[in-house]
Amino acid sequence: MTLPLDLVIVGAGPSGLAAAIAAQQAGLGYEVLEKGALVNSIFHFPRHMTFFTTADLLEIGGLPFVTPFEKPTQAEGLKYYRKATEAYSLRVALGEEVTGVRALGESDGGARFVVQTRGKDGAGARRARNVVFATGYYDNPNLIGVPGEDLPHVSHYYTEAHPYFRKTVAVVGGKNSAAIAALELHRAGAEVTLVHRRPRLADSIKYWIRPDIENRIKEGSIAARFGTCVKEIRTSSVVVATAFETEELPADQVFLLTGYHPDTRMLAEAGVRVDEATLVPQHDPATLETSVPGLFLAGALVSGKQTSRIFIENGRFHGEAIVAAITSRALASARE
Repeated sequence: MTLPLDLVIVGAGPSGLAAAIAAQQAGLGYEVLEKGALVNSIFHFPRHMTFFTTADLLEIGGLPFVTPFEKPTQAEGLKYYRKATEAYSLRVALGEEVTGVRALGESDGGARFVVQTRGKDGAGARRARNVVFATGYYDNPNLIGVPGEDLPHVSHYYTEAHPYFRKTVAVVGGKNSAAIAALELHRAGAEVTLVHRRPRLADSIKYWIRPDIENRIKEGSIAARFGTCVKEIRTSSVVVATAFETEELPADQVFLLTGYHPDTRMLAEAGVRVDEATLVPQHDPATLETSVPGLFLAGALVSGKQTSRIFIENGRFHGEAIVAAITSRALASARE
């Protein structure tokens, strides 16, 4: 039987990679398990996206993020995290999905957890003393629950505008993602209607985006329906309604950019207490350890549904706190 790993990290996003760097620098035996590509969420961001923050706030492991721009692009972000992974020779298993984490009743040769996986070679498992969930939220869109939401021309993710040249597009949402998508689609030659259930755009829209989207709406180059909810999506249209009337909008493509939420099911199955209303797993804010000893959180998962509280800028430091807790505990145990 192989010795258990000191730490298994679930998710190879920036916070997971930062935790791996901290573990490696502390001399821990670790492995990162990722079901998709490296920094999978960033890979699925819009192709021409520019980060809202400066490059220095995206750095992990003290590795400089060099860019000629004030704010880096998605392509630069992907390149940076590849370079960080190579620079530290991080142990990352890509294409290996974690399907469950089982806490052992008693320590099994030092292991407290069995991490169950599924990859190209079938089912597998890792034994670990500690586990970090750094799974984010981008894989789980907020569904609006209307007929037609599962039609093939409906997506909860926007990537690029070019395929929608000379097509009618409905963008549902009123925050940054929806505003950016509407602007890019309009400039690529799409006929865009922005649909938002609130009476106006969200206050959280970035200051350099707001005047652009507001001016395009004011001049009529982007149509807008505020105080309006989607009732049904059809093969070539969207049925929307206000408190007073119902309207059918033509739509060759529908983007439901209504936000995302973390998936806490595996945490709950492992015994972690999760608040049903907020989806915040119970944890110590100093060490990021959950109600299950040895099971930790890193990144946006910490904030539950309030996904705007944790970004790369602050989530990148979670790994250092987690590794400090693990190593201090090991030292205390060794003294006993």
